[in-house]
Amino acid sequence: MEIGGIIAYLVSLAIMAGIFAVFALGLNIQCGYTGLVNFGIAGFFCVGAYVSAMITTPMPTGLYAQYVKQLFGFNLPFVIGLLGAALVCGIIAYLIGYPTLRLREDYLAIATIGIAETLRLVFNNEHWLANGPRGLMGLPQPLHWLVEPRHYNYIYLVIVSVVMVVIYIAIERVIRSPWGRVLRAIREDEYSSAMSGKDIFSFKMQSLIFGSMIMGVGGALYAHYTKAISPDVFTPLYGTFIIWVMLMAGGSGNNKGAVVGAFVVWFIWTLAKFLTDFLPYALKARAPYIRFLIIMILLEVILIYRPQGLMGEEKRVSKMMD
Repeated sequence: MEIGGIIAYLVSLAIMAGIFAVFALGLNIQCGYTGLVNFGIAGFFCVGAYVSAMITTPMPTGLYAQYVKQLFGFNLPFVIGLLGAALVCGIIAYLIGYPTLRLREDYLAIATIGIAETLRLVFNNEHWLANGPRGLMGLPQPLHWLVEPRHYNYIYLVIVSVVMVVIYIAIERVIRSPWGRVLRAIREDEYSSAMSGKDIFSFKMQSLIFGSMIMGVGGALYAHYTKAISPDVFTPLYGTFIIWVMLMAGGSGNNKGAVVGAFVVWFIWTLAKFLTDFLPYALKARAPYIRFLIIMILLEVILIYRPQGLMGEEKRVSKMMD
């Protein structure tokens, strides 16, 4: 492979790792700092992608409308798509959290698993909403007019990097504020925090909504990178499990660790694809499952030998960023 091809491949890898780093940062707010168990990341992934896609694409017309069924299409800018994805995911998080956050934390885990799969099946079965199992194609890409199509990934890498850095800085600031210290206090001892006069339900709800809105942004970034989405992308294994592994690998409760974990695990995930290419022909059909098996083995190794992750949790949160 020539140098240009290697660079293009590394750029593509960095884009996907950056998108998954956004998801890991959102999960870190919920799990790493507050102790909320969200097993429904794939649902927010799905909603963020579809909402942004429908906001930024025009309504199908003419002959094209016979093949693409879409509830709405506003043809609005990319930034509006990101904001819309975050807003809708925040509303869904509130609807999930309101009946579950007053109960034991395992109810949230159960609810998010069910809601995520329900959302995926809604988009899959309701053809009038977003073209059913065929999904949406030809999604607009921001600033595509600046360069030739074959060089566009360099532009999108900058966009993803800027969004990721902005989210990282925002989380760092709020986590090192009194609000963030309350979240960690709730995670460590919920009853002591309540005795200190803190509204536990309110802080949990804020954490759930904030993290879910970030996940919605990640879904939107993914949709505009791939330019095509369908319900079969947002499965629990690809949309939830691998993101949990990223956070645990990097270090729960550490934003730098969440980003590093996303890049490391995505590199291993991509490397696993190359390894499965050498499988015998009879096992080629099982290659995706073997890739997940490799990631599961990695998770077991992390839990046994490095349970705190590559970077571990930061013990001091009052100081600002190093």
